[in-house]
Amino acid sequence: MLCPIKVNNEIFQIDVFSQIEFKLMLHNHTESLKLMGNAFAFTAIHESMDFCKQAVNAAITEVQRIENTLSTFKADSEVNRINECAGIETVKVSKEVFDLISRSLNISKLTQGAFDISYGGVDKSLWNFDTTMTTLPSKELAKKSVHLVNYKNIILDAENRAVLLAKKGMRIGFGGIGKGYAAEMAKQIMKSMGINNGVVNAAGDLAVWGVQQDGKPWNIGIAIPDHKDKIFSKLTMTDGAIATSGNYEKYITIGDKRYSHTIDPRTGLPVQGIKSVSIICPLAELADALTTPVMVMGVEAGLNMINQMNHVSAIIIDESNRIFCSNDIKIN
Repeated sequence: MLCPIKVNNEIFQIDVFSQIEFKLMLHNHTESLKLMGNAFAFTAIHESMDFCKQAVNAAITEVQRIENTLSTFKADSEVNRINECAGIETVKVSKEVFDLISRSLNISKLTQGAFDISYGGVDKSLWNFDTTMTTLPSKELAKKSVHLVNYKNIILDAENRAVLLAKKGMRIGFGGIGKGYAAEMAKQIMKSMGINNGVVNAAGDLAVWGVQQDGKPWNIGIAIPDHKDKIFSKLTMTDGAIATSGNYEKYITIGDKRYSHTIDPRTGLPVQGIKSVSIICPLAELADALTTPVMVMGVEAGLNMINQMNHVSAIIIDESNRIFCSNDIKIN
């Protein structure tokens, strides 16, 4: 299903997801590999193929560095040091980590807790999201499972650049913003080297700049939620980012009803009502960070928030396959 839409007075045929159609030509170099537990792809265009490869390798090295810094699976990462000292003492961190936490807390305030990097404190024993899970926990048990999730208990000491998790057992993680941040940083690395055209695809979180080898804008597709290998529209883009989150990524089915792996941090229960959210904005980090809270907030509240933000657009598909858009996107 193709939907003609109007964004900032330009008309696009928009589709919503994460596949980019590449026509790889001479001096157009792409490398794909698994990073941060996800599939990444880096594309650089330049007069020199060797330089394309150098830039892509530099971008990969940058994402690997970010993974080592933010990973909760690496014992010596800064994030693990913060988690290990939860409820005990503050931890001095790098400016990079401190600033990322600070920006994350700002998004938590903006979304009234629908985005929360302290989600790591969720009791994972209740949420397997595999074939062994046949029933949902009670509302009371679900609420108890998120009792440690509260961004207000992440205390920042700007003077000493230190972080404290106020309660023992708290854990932070950057699963809701880390891929977008890494994509944006990789993009900046390649641009700083002189790559004026390229794409970083972080498992569907896209950062694009410039144009394709043939001079045409990049084509971005948005998937049909129930058929993620198919797209229903396309968006052309020359500089910006798009991220999509959907209930088709990981879920369980109980009693013929699908339950998304996305947990509402306020209730401990899976979010309901929305199949997919796509956010279009200048920065991949912000696009990534806003998809999940919009799913948590729901169509009305989510769009109300997006409509108050400059240079941020949203396309939402609900469980009845109805399409809702922010005010700057008009379906004709």
